[in-house]
Amino acid sequence: MNKKQKIKLIIAGLILLFVVIVTLVVVKKLLTKNELDSTVYQVKKETYENCIEIAGTVSAAEEQTLQALGDGTVLGVYVKKGDKLKKGDLIIQLDATEQEYNLAKLDYDMASTKISGSKKEYELQQKQRLSLLRKIEDRKVTATFDGIIADLDVSVGDSLEAKDSVGTLVNIDYLTAEVEIAETDVSKLKVGQKVVFTFPAYSGETIQGYVVSWPAIGEVTSRGATIVKAKIRIDEFPEEILPNYSFTGKIQITDPIENIVVEKYAVAYENHEAYVVTAGGKRIDVKVQPYGRTYVKVLEGLSGGEVLKAQSKAEVSGMNRMRPGAGNMKNDPKMGAGGPPPGGF
Repeated sequence: MNKKQKIKLIIAGLILLFVVIVTLVVVKKLLTKNELDSTVYQVKKETYENCIEIAGTVSAAEEQTLQALGDGTVLGVYVKKGDKLKKGDLIIQLDATEQEYNLAKLDYDMASTKISGSKKEYELQQKQRLSLLRKIEDRKVTATFDGIIADLDVSVGDSLEAKDSVGTLVNIDYLTAEVEIAETDVSKLKVGQKVVFTFPAYSGETIQGYVVSWPAIGEVTSRGATIVKAKIRIDEFPEEILPNYSFTGKIQITDPIENIVVEKYAVAYENHEAYVVTAGGKRIDVKVQPYGRTYVKVLEGLSGGEVLKAQSKAEVSGMNRMRPGAGNMKNDPKMGAGGPPPGGF
C-alpha cells in the first residue's frame, strides 16, 4: 500500500469516526428528549408542624378515695354508684356508739366541773370534747368536693378497718394529665399552648386542650433522660372519654404551615426567571426557593396537584434524593431563602 492509499484510508477512518460521534450525540439528545417528555412531576402539598409529641393517660379533675378513718361496723350507706353529690354530703356512716357515749359522759362531767371544779380542769375538758367531736365526725365518710360516685363496694353491716377503701368519688368537670417533656423542648413551652389529643377509645375527631403549668425543676427518669412533667388540661370532651383513658397527642408550638413543593427538575429558567410547563403544554411563571436537595418550595404560580413536565434530568448520583421532613415534619426543613442560581439548579 502506497502513501496516497494510506492517507485515503486515514481520512475515511476519521470521517467514519466523526459520523459515529455525531450519531451518538443525536441519539443521546433524542433519548434525553424522550425521557424528559415522558417524565412528569406532581406538585404536592405538605404540612410543616412545629410541635412536641406527647403520650399518657388522663385523670379526673379531682378524685377522692372513700375510706374510713377507723375500725367499725357500717350503719348506713346513703348513695349508690353514679349518684351526683355536693361537697359535705354524707356517704357512709359507721357505728359511733362508743364515741357518742364518751361525749355524753364528758358533757355530764363538765357540768359538774363548771359548778365545783377548777377553771383549769374545765379548760382541759373543753379540749377533750373537741377531740371527741372529731372522733364522732371520723365515723362518717363525706364528699370533699362536688362530684360523682364512680365506684362503691360497701353494704350496711360490713365491718371495716381503718383505711379500707370502699369506693371512689370523682369530679370530671375537666380532665388533666401529666406528660414528660424532654429538657431540650422545655424552653418552647408556654401557658395556654394548644394541645391536640387522640384517644384510641374515641373514634371521632381529635380533642383539644391546653398547657397549664410545669415545674421549675427537672427530673431524671430510670432511662437516664432529663425531663420536666408538664400539666395539661381538657375542658370540653365527649362522654366516651373517661379518667385513666390513654392518649397520644402533640403540643403545638406554632400553627401548622402548608407548603407547596415539587422536584426541582420540573423547573426551568429563562433570563433568571423560573417557569414550569404542565403536562398539557401550558407554561406558567413561578417563584420558587430551595427546599432540601432535590425539591423547591413554590411561593407563587401553583396551588398544588398540577402535573408538570420535566425540564432537566434528575441526578443519578448516590446522594440522598429525599428532601428532609417530607409529610408532617417536626423541624423546619428550609435550607435557606433566596432565588435559584442563574441557569437553574
